[in-house]
Amino acid sequence: MDTEKGRGLPITPVKSLVAAAKAEITSVSPAEAQARAAVGHALLVDIRDVRELKREGRIPGAFHAPRGMLEFWIDPESPYHKPELATDRTLILFCAAAWRSALSVKTLQDMGVEDIAEIEGGFSAWAEAGLPVTKDEAP
Repeated sequence: MDTEKGRGLPITPVKSLVAAAKAEITSVSPAEAQARAAVGHALLVDIRDVRELKREGRIPGAFHAPRGMLEFWIDPESPYHKPELATDRTLILFCAAAWRSALSVKTLQDMGVEDIAEIEGGFSAWAEAGLPVTKDEAP
């Protein structure tokens, strides 16, 4: 463990948390994620902040579930539950670079979600692969 600078508090660095999560989750390539979503076997779930969506664009057809609300939206007993996430399709999460999505997939697995994965490399890898991205037009 590292210590927080100047405070002496032991912390686990986020990089270590992400590595541990990735060892326990499934990651799929951007091409595989696109193919599975195209045939209706997967729901792509964008967990990025709305500012990132505006700045970088969106994956067409992806459901936006901000990281801060994800656990509440997935829980059918939560007053914030989103029925779109109660699906028999594989949930394939993504963020910008697959760090937040790795932690999110691990958390949802811990909650009992079984059919879940993340996009390897996140939205950045999707865009770099030349897969479809839409940008909001300025008003």
